[in-house]
Amino acid sequence: MTTVRAAARSTALSLTIMATSAAFSLAAPAWASNPGEKNKASSEMSIPSPVAGSGGEVNIYSYREPGLIAPLIEAFAKKTGIKANVVYAKDGLTERISAEGANSPADVLLSVDIGRLTEAKDKGISQPIVSKEVEEEIPAAYRDPDGAWVGLSQRARVVYASKDRVKQDTITYEELADPKWKGKICMRSGQHTYNIGLLASIIAHEGAEKAAKWAEAVKNNLARKPAGGDRDQVKAIYSGECDIAVGNTYYMAAMETSDKPEQREWAKSVKLLFPNAADRGTHVNISGAVLAKHAPHKEQGLKLIDFLASHEGQMIYAEQVNEYPLDKDVPISKQVQAWGEMKPDTLPLTEVAKNRKQASEIMDKVGFDQGPGA
Repeated sequence: MTTVRAAARSTALSLTIMATSAAFSLAAPAWASNPGEKNKASSEMSIPSPVAGSGGEVNIYSYREPGLIAPLIEAFAKKTGIKANVVYAKDGLTERISAEGANSPADVLLSVDIGRLTEAKDKGISQPIVSKEVEEEIPAAYRDPDGAWVGLSQRARVVYASKDRVKQDTITYEELADPKWKGKICMRSGQHTYNIGLLASIIAHEGAEKAAKWAEAVKNNLARKPAGGDRDQVKAIYSGECDIAVGNTYYMAAMETSDKPEQREWAKSVKLLFPNAADRGTHVNISGAVLAKHAPHKEQGLKLIDFLASHEGQMIYAEQVNEYPLDKDVPISKQVQAWGEMKPDTLPLTEVAKNRKQASEIMDKVGFDQGPGA
């Protein structure tokens, strides 16, 4: 287990929220339902250290939902004495840091996928992460070769299937285009970063022409226009609106352990299928971190990234967030084990990221978000 370097200097921050904001308390039960997913406005939360300001402060811009990063940030604050200030938003944080320029208060950007990580590098808002901790704990395949970003956890884009109405226990992404599923598939927006990533991986494997045909066929198999988040797709299966849906693994864990009985019931109605387990493997993506180019608290920002990459941080990703840790010495949680073995697609995520723009264009061209028959 890694010992985080001792805090060196105490700093202060005046953090201005430039959009409609709402405060999140660490103990707020609303976090269990991840309200940020439905709220596009920026939100601020502050997680105090045991001795206020004893180790300084770190300012985090996060695309990751409050409920997913709370256990990690709380553990970091307790361990280091560093106060963590977090601004959360679904979109626009990369652009915001860029617009703020040298005056940006952001130290660390926490991202939800490879697309946003590479975007941060391309927009020039990052600086190299130089860390022995990161190099030792996170495999090179999950780190930018120039140190612009580092991956921290992995999730799979899987198929949720009705236990009652879907008898098969295997599936492929290609099969989602089969007419046998007409009127039986639910998905969130085709322009959502998770679905763009999936389509980008299909482009990488099959080429743009086949990917476009796939997207159009899946659109025509939808039970309704794309709407809601991944949890909403499981709810739709539970209600009988559709038989299968596409979603990320950690949403299943969140529903299975939710303090809301209805979400636990939704989860009980479905099984997880890992697509393409018999061939190229299931599409995976990563969450990760960027050290902001003009970080006013660079030392504290590096300590945060070190903690998230450390054995202790990776254990929290595995046991409390129920994601796949990138530290090979950290086992997945028993809850994740119960879903079955996941064979990840070994295609480099940087190759997937290169196809994201084209994937977005294809989703527009086929009118995916207009729904079946459009």
